[in-house]
Amino acid sequence: MNYQDLIAYQKAFNLAMRIFEISKSFPREEIYSLTDQIRR
Repeated sequence: MNYQDLIAYQKAFNLAMRIFEISKSFPREEIYSLTDQIRR
């Protein structure tokens, strides 16, 4: 069993990917400030 089999890891990874996809649709002026902070 490795860390990728953990349910907590899978849920966190899926959430991170959803946030990344949603942040792609933000306005261009927000790309370097709000988007950068959210993705971190």
